[in-house]
Amino acid sequence: MISAEQCIRCKGRFFCGMRTCPILEKFEMQKSVVANIVGDSFTGSSPPGLFVGWHGYPKVSIGPLSPTEVCDSLLLDMPERWFGLPPEQIISFRQRLVRGSKSIDATAAAKPSYELAEMQELVMSIAPTAIEVKLKGKPSPRLSFHESIAPIGPSAPLASMSLQENPSVPRKIDSAVSDTDLKANDALLRLYDAGFPVSTLHKLLSAGTLGVGKNRRLVPTRWSITAVDSNISEALVEEKVKQFPQISEVQLFHSNYLDNDFWVLLVPSAWAFEQLECWLPGASWALNATQAHLVHDHEFYGGRTTYASNVEGAYYSARLAVAEFLAKEKRQAAAIVFREIGEGYQIPLGVWQIRENVRNALGKQPLRFGSLALALEFLRKKLRVPMERYKKESTLIDALLHQKRITDFF
Repeated sequence: MISAEQCIRCKGRFFCGMRTCPILEKFEMQKSVVANIVGDSFTGSSPPGLFVGWHGYPKVSIGPLSPTEVCDSLLLDMPERWFGLPPEQIISFRQRLVRGSKSIDATAAAKPSYELAEMQELVMSIAPTAIEVKLKGKPSPRLSFHESIAPIGPSAPLASMSLQENPSVPRKIDSAVSDTDLKANDALLRLYDAGFPVSTLHKLLSAGTLGVGKNRRLVPTRWSITAVDSNISEALVEEKVKQFPQISEVQLFHSNYLDNDFWVLLVPSAWAFEQLECWLPGASWALNATQAHLVHDHEFYGGRTTYASNVEGAYYSARLAVAEFLAKEKRQAAAIVFREIGEGYQIPLGVWQIRENVRNALGKQPLRFGSLALALEFLRKKLRVPMERYKKESTLIDALLHQKRITDFF
């Protein structure tokens, strides 16, 4: 986790050559949010939002996210609606949300206290809900960034939180939460099929509202995002995509947002998936690098048995978007996602943008090719890193070019 208090990039030395730091400018803006709090308490409309930290697990820090005023705050914590917005606007959303936090054992979700039960009820809502927040002191103006989660704003230890109105809880969410015999993954799939956005599912899982009653646990926000993306995409692939006929031609899709350039290549084949990520010099995790840093993870028809530790959560976010598309089209394919991250992406904003970038790409009309070789030759002219390097790193390109059967790799 990177905080603006330490200067995200260079501790004030400005290796980037800028005369002022845009991150620190956001940090200064944040002080006005803290100034709006009179005393140690406020009433605001939570989007709804909740953050669960991962440091020290199974002891976790948990607390609501809320602006310091009663307002229409839904957009502040709904990444499905952020695609296309400039990063400054997204950061401004997040810096308005004050986080109160207190330490609690993750197992408390099985028998929640009254206050924890109210936090759980809060995230069951699909509309902003007024809450009263009492803090143990003034929040520190702090802006934190991580590749997996959306930016986190001002925070302070939480004294108490209470609902000021009844949350707007849909019947299907209430039913899933009330069913203490329903496994968490089955509940997630049921709610996903009912049309609830994955950001809502992340919060429900994180707050420990789903699963067999005695086994319910608070799940750190970072972990819950990956768990939802992973479990839903796996179910879509196993239960739907693998049952459909293969696509008939090579298709190539494109999206560029936040200087993240995505090319999604679908090849007639049994299901397989690979993500190749290239961080170009100057990007958020390669700020002082002199050459591009390339990582990848993949799976063949039999799926993965280990965590995608190179690409991490971004792998599962992209896989979900691809699985959604193939399930909708009722087709099967091998998919290769090329992601090039440029120097314009110096502030990590979360894996939501990977999911939404790939969704955006697959929502467009594709370029069509008669062979994989032709598609790769076209890509050679579009990618900033030489295709030879991608071919050297990729497992799936080699298998497809040499016509190995993907189903041989069980």
